[in-house]
Amino acid sequence: MRFRRLRAIALKELLQIWRDPRSLMIALLMPFTQMFLLGYGVTLDLKHIPVCTFDREASQNSQSLLKHFEASSYFAIARNVRTYPELISAIDRSDCKIAIVVPPDFSERLNDTGTSSVQAILDATDDNTANIAYGYAVAIVSGYSNDVALDALGRQGGELQQIQPVAVQSRVWFNEDLDSRNFIIPGLVAVIMALVGAQLTSLTISREWERGTMELLVSTPVTPSEVMVGKLAPYLALGWIDASFCLIIATLWFGVPFRGTLFTLFATTTLFLTVVLGIGYLLSVLIRSQIGASQVALLLTMLPTTLLSGYVFPIDQMPTIIQDITYLVYSRYYVTIIKAIFLKGAGIAALAVPILFLLVYAAAVMTLAARAFRKRLD
Repeated sequence: MRFRRLRAIALKELLQIWRDPRSLMIALLMPFTQMFLLGYGVTLDLKHIPVCTFDREASQNSQSLLKHFEASSYFAIARNVRTYPELISAIDRSDCKIAIVVPPDFSERLNDTGTSSVQAILDATDDNTANIAYGYAVAIVSGYSNDVALDALGRQGGELQQIQPVAVQSRVWFNEDLDSRNFIIPGLVAVIMALVGAQLTSLTISREWERGTMELLVSTPVTPSEVMVGKLAPYLALGWIDASFCLIIATLWFGVPFRGTLFTLFATTTLFLTVVLGIGYLLSVLIRSQIGASQVALLLTMLPTTLLSGYVFPIDQMPTIIQDITYLVYSRYYVTIIKAIFLKGAGIAALAVPILFLLVYAAAVMTLAARAFRKRLD
């Protein structure tokens, strides 16, 4: 390879990007729009779940219990109903996802036997929300129950240590606030890098065919390897710029902790970009239509990265056969890497296994891409 030829091809590709509004939009606007739209739109945290209450006793004890729900950030009191038909109607209209019904003998049972119960009616059309809401409700009722037991024991002059002889003292590492945004945003960077990189490079060679400039390119003394490296170099630089933008937005705007080093981040990002750029270039060589190449690139990047990389859905919860398939998804390794860099501060040594898989993937893709392009017009 000769640097002069590489520079000429790279400058030519930069001019093509500058003259193509679609490429500029993909390179510059897509990372920003995706970061903000998905950063705010995708969350696993459930807050302010609408709840309806039906207090059939209207006592001090029942109101105290319902105030625990009102004080929780996980629930928002949507309606206080007075009859069961009104409660059923509220759930049918989706005014609330969970209804808490306090029986008329709530305080009487609590005073006589020391135990009582409340009814929770859940709208399970969304089973995930229903399960989480039920867990939150059980935790709130349990907290209220502990308060009642402490108060009763205090009136009897008992020792507080007798209530809970064994306690759990938890420490949360890496994501101390248990904020799903800290888990999602780093994976979102992988989605953006995969989509932008493959979409842009899928237009490189197919653009030459559609614009009728392939004959001129073939007539030049540049080698196929020089064509590939020269055309991919500008997109690698754009990928670094997009990665920098994503890092700034993730840390300064969304407040995601970044505990790793910039060297580890950009070294692994470069490796991942090599894979996605190689895939886009390979598709551009095999498919001479820009629209066809970009659509296939979208199919091969967006779907595997969002569904099978662990970006949102935990891989260990998938069926065994799907878990085996995810080993073929290159973005799985980068999602693992970037989450570990952001949240754990992991270094190269700790990430040796996923980095090795990305290296193998990069070598295979670039080899196929280099062999696919031939300086022929047939």
